[in-house]
Amino acid sequence: MTSPKPDLSSPAMKRLRYTSIGAFLLTVLVIMLGAWTRLVDAGLGCPDWPGCYGFLTVPTGEENVRLAEARFPDTPLDASKGWPEMIHRYAAGILGLVIVGLAIACYRLRDEGAPWKLALFTAGFVMLQAAFGAWTVTLQLWPQVVAAHLLGGFTTFCLLFILAMRLTPLRLPAMPRGLRNSLGRLRPWLYGGVALVVLQIALGAWTAANYAAVACPDFPTCQGQWWPAMEWSKGFDFFQTVGPNYLGGQLGNEARVAIHKGHRVGAVIVTVALGALLFMLGRRARGTELRSWVILAGVLLAAQVVLGIVNVLLHIPVAIAVAHNIFGAFLLVALINLAYRLYRLESSAESATNS
Repeated sequence: MTSPKPDLSSPAMKRLRYTSIGAFLLTVLVIMLGAWTRLVDAGLGCPDWPGCYGFLTVPTGEENVRLAEARFPDTPLDASKGWPEMIHRYAAGILGLVIVGLAIACYRLRDEGAPWKLALFTAGFVMLQAAFGAWTVTLQLWPQVVAAHLLGGFTTFCLLFILAMRLTPLRLPAMPRGLRNSLGRLRPWLYGGVALVVLQIALGAWTAANYAAVACPDFPTCQGQWWPAMEWSKGFDFFQTVGPNYLGGQLGNEARVAIHKGHRVGAVIVTVALGALLFMLGRRARGTELRSWVILAGVLLAAQVVLGIVNVLLHIPVAIAVAHNIFGAFLLVALINLAYRLYRLESSAESATNS
């Protein structure tokens, strides 16, 4: 049984669309707050979850502070660390509720063609993401969990973007069959580009989780050398045991340098491969509406490279580091947007041929 074709102009579908866009924008804020929390070393600002020292907010007042420190004697209260953590949790909690509500609404409108399966999957994934948020604290910033939690945020971002795209009327440009086929041949390469960016984001997550961003304080060299001493096996040991506390990292200098250099090498590969792909796609899409989306992806790629270099040269300022984080997410959805539009272009042409 095929799903009915949705009437995206109906009031109910419009409400779903605006809600999904709102959830997508809220995810931008949550990702930025998560990066901010990590960059100001506030990941363990509250040693418990989901509260803070057993309170719903960061404890204030002498009596509450004494009670909090009595509950967690090994982690003295620092409100400047607790508030970033709790603000991030509040925003993530609100996002989770919005996504669950969106999933329920889509399910109720399933007979009208709402993408309920995608919405329910997104809601289920957000619950898993909440679990990773809890494990981030209870396992005291274990790098594997921190990296997975960061990737989970990006995945939620992409799922909501696809959901919003599914609920938005898409104006497809008219073009000759030959041009459409020529663009369609690049779609598998776009999928490869998405995979490359995902791998690079994963490298960035691993770099952040192991506090390796400052391992190379210079650019383009690293600690004054083009290829310094590195311990790749230790830097990329994904089976390291849970330690007592990973705040500040546990790896030695050479292992952190290996992680940082891996991220830099990945950045070069992504920039060259993706730049070439976008160039070819832009040439073939010349004169069509699709070309503006290609240009946007190229601008985001260039901006991400610049932000990465500036991050190193200015020694990881918080604002630039947060921007580098969110621009990586924007680049990813820009590529997904291109792949989705090419897919819809081909599928609409096939439908027209078969009808």
